[in-house]
Amino acid sequence: MRRSVFCAWPAVALLAFSLSAGPQTPPQPGSTPPPPGKPTASAQEQEDLETALSEAGSSPIEYLRAIEKHLARYPDSPRKAELERAAVRAAMEANDDAKTVEYGERVLTRQSDDLQILERVTRALLASDLPANATRALPHAVRYEELVRQMQRDGNRSGLSPAEWKNQTDRAIAHALAFEARATGNLSHPEEALAVARRAFDTFPSADAAREIARWDERLGKPEEAARALADAFTIPDPHTTDADRARDRGRMGDLYRQAKGSENGLGDVLLQAYDRNLALVHARELELRANDPNAQLTDPLEFTLTAVDGAPLKMPSLKGKVVVFDFWATWCGPCRQQHPLYEQVKLRFRANPTVVFLSIDSDEDRQLVKPFLAEVKWQGPVYFEDGLSRALHISSIPTTIVTDPKGRVVSRMNGFVPERFVEMLTERIRDALGSPERGR
Repeated sequence: MRRSVFCAWPAVALLAFSLSAGPQTPPQPGSTPPPPGKPTASAQEQEDLETALSEAGSSPIEYLRAIEKHLARYPDSPRKAELERAAVRAAMEANDDAKTVEYGERVLTRQSDDLQILERVTRALLASDLPANATRALPHAVRYEELVRQMQRDGNRSGLSPAEWKNQTDRAIAHALAFEARATGNLSHPEEALAVARRAFDTFPSADAAREIARWDERLGKPEEAARALADAFTIPDPHTTDADRARDRGRMGDLYRQAKGSENGLGDVLLQAYDRNLALVHARELELRANDPNAQLTDPLEFTLTAVDGAPLKMPSLKGKVVVFDFWATWCGPCRQQHPLYEQVKLRFRANPTVVFLSIDSDEDRQLVKPFLAEVKWQGPVYFEDGLSRALHISSIPTTIVTDPKGRVVSRMNGFVPERFVEMLTERIRDALGSPERGR
């Protein structure tokens, strides 16, 4: 599970929200002091900055304007790097390409591994076909690809299932390759651009990659091949493609096919062939992912296979017909530690009932932390990694306790816990799931 799925304490929830919503305000006076040796702004600068940002409100445009005015007044501010990072975030939110590039490239000279800034700066530069912009964009695109490939090699610490991780990183690599193709072609190397665009489609078949192939086929004077590439863009299953995108693809496809053939006769066959080809391509990819991830494409929690911390698999279909209690927690979650002994009390109440099963589900991004943690706190019983189960059960905070009935239906969802009432509340929900207040006593 992603670490952004927050631990269910109000203060932590507010922090998670503030970090994800809107421009991030630099630390204000009275906040945590900077590390020793880090220069601090003068009291007057702090006051001016606080006033400017408070007047900007929640508008990213006004926020960016306030930062720019402050930097113009204090060009040697000790907080310049911090403010420039805030400026690029505001520019990105305001969809201001020029300012995104201006401040983004300043930030990237100091920290070249920020994927979000790399992506947005590259995209903004390639919004025009100017060779000068392509020269600047190409190294950013290459760096983006390198970083994602390194993430893929380092392994999945995102909390996604293996299939989701593979899909997301492959899509990101293909996205970077499409940027590289655009920049390379704009630097007067269309043949090389076409080859890179094909690599993007082979890495992750998407409508964007197909459109990039069409672009360079057309530039190379191959309208029929360009039309076939747009047929791929039109037919391939891609949730990122809108109806407006498909309409544009269809219109341009027809233009190119008529240019090559004199009419649209035969274009229907091209579309059917593309549909069959891409359906087979997507199916083959799903089979490949399923071979490495038994939970790929699954939505029913009771069809999952979970991996225990000790490596033993648990096939959830074996629990059909039972009441299952899922306890989602993580090593970094303080309330989860507080809840654990209460959870154990509930388990004791049902220890003689074989139709009630308790599953301890760890949600850590870094699985290597879990075994040492369990040894330290001396928690007993098997613990399983979530393996994509949080997606199927829509877990958005921890601790979360889910109870399913013998038919696999979710009959209770407890987000967080009330210490004084947790044992009785969970006991009651389990008895309700069993179908009788007397069963399980």
